[in-house]
Amino acid sequence: MRRKPIRLIAALVAVLAAVAAAFTVRTAFAETEAPSEGGTAQLSAEETVAAMQPGWNLGNSLDAVGEDETAWGNPRITAEFLDQIRAQGFNSIRIPVTWSAHQDAAAPYTIDEAYLARVKEVVDLALEDGFYVLINIHHDSWQWVNTMPTQHDAVLDRYDSAWTQIAETFADAPPELVFENINEPQFADVDEATGDDLLHELNVSFHEIVRGSGGDNADRLLVIPTLHTSSDQARLDAAAESIASLNDPMIAATVHYYGFWPFSVNVAGYTTFNAEVQADLEATFDRVKATFIDQGVPVILGEWGLLGFDKHVGVVEQGEKLKFFEYLGHYAKQTGVTTMWWDNGQHFDRTAYTWKDPDLFAHVESAWEGRSGTAASDLVYVPAGETPAAQTIALNPNGLEFTGLWNGDTELAAGTDYTVDGDNLTLSAELLAGLVGDGGLGERAVLEARYSAGVPWKLHVISSSAPVAQDASGTTTELAIPMAFNGDQLATMEAAYPDGTAAGPQNWTTYKEFATAFEPDYEAGTVVLPEAFFAEVNDNSTVNLTFHFWSGETVQYTLERSGTTVTGSASLTSRAA
Repeated sequence: MRRKPIRLIAALVAVLAAVAAAFTVRTAFAETEAPSEGGTAQLSAEETVAAMQPGWNLGNSLDAVGEDETAWGNPRITAEFLDQIRAQGFNSIRIPVTWSAHQDAAAPYTIDEAYLARVKEVVDLALEDGFYVLINIHHDSWQWVNTMPTQHDAVLDRYDSAWTQIAETFADAPPELVFENINEPQFADVDEATGDDLLHELNVSFHEIVRGSGGDNADRLLVIPTLHTSSDQARLDAAAESIASLNDPMIAATVHYYGFWPFSVNVAGYTTFNAEVQADLEATFDRVKATFIDQGVPVILGEWGLLGFDKHVGVVEQGEKLKFFEYLGHYAKQTGVTTMWWDNGQHFDRTAYTWKDPDLFAHVESAWEGRSGTAASDLVYVPAGETPAAQTIALNPNGLEFTGLWNGDTELAAGTDYTVDGDNLTLSAELLAGLVGDGGLGERAVLEARYSAGVPWKLHVISSSAPVAQDASGTTTELAIPMAFNGDQLATMEAAYPDGTAAGPQNWTTYKEFATAFEPDYEAGTVVLPEAFFAEVNDNSTVNLTFHFWSGETVQYTLERSGTTVTGSASLTSRAA
């Protein structure tokens, strides 16, 4: 814990320590640095961005829309908390900042002095920890900057005033501080090409203000986004043209990536990290590399994750989620993109200082240096009350060597407990019978497929029987369908009218969006259909539901809607083949 020094000698020691820490950070890449005019080593844009890998986002704190940084439920930022994040291995921290509630909405658009001082305090703490620090203008993008098409001069004046004040405040900050001009830029009611032109205006103004503000801002790394931080080729091309026109070697580009959308939110039946999902990821990074990196402009992936996490981290099944995170980290490294993981409080517990999902972080961390092996699934379902049959799981070694199968601290016997044929791992019937034991439902064991490097792949051995739904009644506000899950997990739900056309929201597909159109509550033993589902269901209609479970089981269910009244009746369960 930091304490304010009260003696002169203590203060001197602290100053000298801070200078030494800053010197260490700035000279970490001394072999590739060229001395600047002032004698302090200056990294190139490419070297700076490389040194920022890996990065982490301090989301939903200083960017919260409200009175202060606790408005969206996160605790106040402390030195101890930043120490803990640094200790996780992150070299950079993106500190999104929303200024709107703290900036006058009329000229001269003054930012509240106390808020600006608080932002500076947090930035200074992060710099003291040895982070590269990125700050920006964040949710202002959709709060007022997006009105630029109809309020051009007023928006530009306010934007210019904000960056003038920010640049002056941080003019003497070390080069480890990086400026991003605006988060996810967007403009209301204009086409994309016009949006590109408006963003270019902001880019030029931002560049002129910062570079003209003196101090270390003369050659500080500046980060320029694409429109919407999109990775579509047209948006990349527009941003590349804008950056080239600035004729400044200390500029990086930034995009965001939250995965192939149907997989990212679990809709349209995209429940797995399949070839299509992987191909979308690769195409995105390949476009970014070709447009920017290959042309000498480094790239920061300013935010990444899965959009379903905005609801909760269970929207995408655990094993499929881990495969996505592992592969993104690998491919980002292959293409030379620096990643800054989005965390709004759902990943790192900001009070307990622990990862809420240690396995997820382990795969993220492992990808910084290499690969981890995975498998076709992390779920092994064994029918309860039956003699188990041997089960085969396809391994994905990802260039590594499979070295063994473990149950806790016990290494299982090859040839007896399991066999490996190529990349196919077969669990013996005898092993599975011993693991499920007396037939109790639910997870019975967690095996580890270990590889020559990286994180072991966990196989959850689950004893289950067919899920059973019961009749229900409710209203269009909410219907809770009683469901005995019997050890199983819900993967997705289909909704269709009797003629086969899609019912409910996302009416372009019968497969509904997880946690938006439906959500399982395992503790309560229900599947909840919220108001958002019934809002797009025809009145006086019949809707046929199919619940798909990870074991392969399905449950048929029929809804009848009349006005605001809804009744549901169970049909039949289809056993997995």
